[in-house]
Amino acid sequence: MATVSKALFRGAASTSSTTLYTVPSSTTAIVTNIVITNTASSGATFDLLLDDVALANDVTVAANSITAIDLKQVLAQNKTIKGLASATTVTFHISGVEVA
Repeated sequence: MATVSKALFRGAASTSSTTLYTVPSSTTAIVTNIVITNTASSGATFDLLLDDVALANDVTVAANSITAIDLKQVLAQNKTIKGLASATTVTFHISGVEVA
C-alpha cells in the first residue's frame, strides 16, 4: 500500500456548491486539516461537506483572517469534499493522505 501526503485542494471558493475533491478509485483518503482564508476587508461565510454531510455550515471567517480545522476524517473511494462561500475572496487549503 502506497501512502502519499498531498494537497487535496487549493483554490478559491465558488459561491455555489462545488466538488473540491473526489477520492480516486481503489484509494482511501484521510483529510488531516483544512485552512480557510478570507482576504476581503469584510467577513464572509463558508460551508464544507464531507460525503454530502455538513462539516461546517454557514461559518463566518472574519475580514483578513483564517479559520483552521484540524481533523482526521476517512473518505472511501469516489467520496467527495464539497464547498462554497459567500465570496470568492475565500480560499480553501485542504490537506490529507491518500492510501492506495
